[in-house]
Amino acid sequence: MDGLKMQTPNLVDANIEKIATLFPNCITEDRAENGTVRRVVDFDLLRQELSASLVEGPRERYTLNWPGKNEAILTANAPIAKTLRPCREDSVDFDTTHNIYIEGDNLDALKLLQETYLSKIKMIYIDPPYNIGNDFIYEDDFAEDTETFFQRSNQMDGEGNRLVANTEANGRFHSDWMTMMYSRLKLARNLLREDGIIFISIDDNEQANLKKQCDEIFGEDNFLAQIMWQKMYSGKADATHFGRFHEYILCYARNSNVAEILLLPRTEEMNARYKNPDNDPRGDWLSNDLTAAGERSAGHYEVLSPSTGKSFDSPQGKHWLYSQETMKKLLEDNRIYFGNNGDAFPRLKRFLTEVQQGRRANTIWLHDEVGHTDEGTKELKKLFDTAVNFSAPKPTRLLKQMMVIASKPNDIILDFFSGSATTAHATMQLNAEDSGNRKFIMVQLPEPCDEKSESFKAGYTTIAEIGKERIRRAGKKIISESPLTAQNLDIGFRVLKVDTSNMKDVYYTPDELKQDNLELFKDHIKPDRIPEDLLFQVFIDWGLDLTLPITKETIDGKTVFLVDTNALIACFDAGITEELVKKLAAHKPLRAVFRDDAFGSDSIKINVEQIFKSLSPGTEVKSI
Repeated sequence: MDGLKMQTPNLVDANIEKIATLFPNCITEDRAENGTVRRVVDFDLLRQELSASLVEGPRERYTLNWPGKNEAILTANAPIAKTLRPCREDSVDFDTTHNIYIEGDNLDALKLLQETYLSKIKMIYIDPPYNIGNDFIYEDDFAEDTETFFQRSNQMDGEGNRLVANTEANGRFHSDWMTMMYSRLKLARNLLREDGIIFISIDDNEQANLKKQCDEIFGEDNFLAQIMWQKMYSGKADATHFGRFHEYILCYARNSNVAEILLLPRTEEMNARYKNPDNDPRGDWLSNDLTAAGERSAGHYEVLSPSTGKSFDSPQGKHWLYSQETMKKLLEDNRIYFGNNGDAFPRLKRFLTEVQQGRRANTIWLHDEVGHTDEGTKELKKLFDTAVNFSAPKPTRLLKQMMVIASKPNDIILDFFSGSATTAHATMQLNAEDSGNRKFIMVQLPEPCDEKSESFKAGYTTIAEIGKERIRRAGKKIISESPLTAQNLDIGFRVLKVDTSNMKDVYYTPDELKQDNLELFKDHIKPDRIPEDLLFQVFIDWGLDLTLPITKETIDGKTVFLVDTNALIACFDAGITEELVKKLAAHKPLRAVFRDDAFGSDSIKINVEQIFKSLSPGTEVKSI
């Protein structure tokens, strides 16, 4: 019976496999410091394979580089020994919701989501630190090598100290910010669907650097737009040179050839121009000119009003848009309007039902259309009975506009710098408005609130606490305001917290055990972990949807988890018997998992596999 690896994928190994498929001659072997043989890429050969001329050494080329870039690539690719632990007490509708709130380092979270949500996210929105001299950025602590980094990831979980102030006095002021962003964007790209789209808020300070990074990670051809958002009514009166009242939203596609920017709804002003003065049964219409500039000979003939018989010809220097035969058909179909009295110059009737039922989004978003920072602040304060101060939260209207043009009713939306959880609020609000079923995944570090702030005084010790409470309150508010349209609205969320692996170090380094301490391996699960903790790490390892419904039953005195009826069956109790296994196999699950030390003897463990092969041959059986 094979064991689950219980760690995030090593993206370096995956990349080497892809290269080996294309260029097997570029793969060689190398001996690591611990003496083990590993597969590596011969980069000299690979460069030659990708060049039409002789490669003799490095040459000048167009590239983006900064101190820390290689570190960012290593950080993104390195596996971690971490997990997501469920927190029922913080969740809402834990057993039925399809929404997720992840509390922890977003770099870890993105790695933990790689197996489950690879190429499944339709839209990503992030509002990262703008790096304006007093922002906090993540301090990514990458070790000398991947192996050391992996081992350390299971030894501590210092969430409280993950942020550092990045002041302009820092000699790597821009570089540290770019290093932080690069690894996260690289992982985020993996999660996007082929038609997926990412939006990133930014201001002038790092806009140029961010765009260059995105051009490299997503590809220049997948750049869709740089949207300018009017975030306030006007610039500050005390501005030194220019009053700045806008920010940017960079928009990239995973693949611009298949990504689609949907139309925005038509405005009331656009529709108000359509009237129906002649009571046409086809509804409201707008009249258009029937002529165009050009030689009269190209379209010069008389048009008669059916009601008055009055004759009209195209004016001098113009011609009719249509041939005489087409014009005759339009007249017969009552699509030519001659005014209320039938004696006005003819115009073409274009019906509202026939025009494009939407409008193309442009690259300037004004505050009267999508809101401004002051609106975002008021929204947040209105939700909370007490004063909650949050630096320039985005208005929900801004996020809804992105969702309208970049998502459909059943898509998944991710925000891994979720802050006050505006994205979650906007997702629920839009679902209530269009009967959608969009799912959200929020990720937020439990960043401590300033003890002097109103938020802290109100009892919110971290930004994550504010975000979770906002979702709770926003969900209730939406239901109360729209009881009919929001009747079946999913306003719940599963809280999952990033933590060290459920497995002790011995699970990952069994070769280092000596004969006299083999007893350690019998208890390789950390003592503070409960069965549901183990279940969610199995979800991550097997790449299962983290919102699948979970049923807990007692069978033969053992606690058994049945996930999504038969997607997975799990039992982490000791003393597994063959009788119990037969009952579990009768469910014919797709997967089954047990603790490795739960069988009592190797013979029972072998028999377990044989029982499943006999009673449920389609079941994949593993142990932890």
